[in-house]
Amino acid sequence: MAKVQIDQERCKGCALCVAACPEEVLKVGESLNLSGYYYAVVLKPEDCIGCAQCAEMCPDLAITVWR
Repeated sequence: MAKVQIDQERCKGCALCVAACPEEVLKVGESLNLSGYYYAVVLKPEDCIGCAQCAEMCPDLAITVWR
């Protein structure tokens, strides 16, 4: 089973990862990080297929994917 982890403090909430995910695993959350950004969160971890498209799209290198 794949796992995706988001570094909340690096995320700027651009939502590129959300758009890139073919399984709709991620969403932009409702909480702010210390920098004042709404950060991405893992909505459906069980649906992650480990494709890492989210991590490839992230300009802030805030996402790690394990397979």
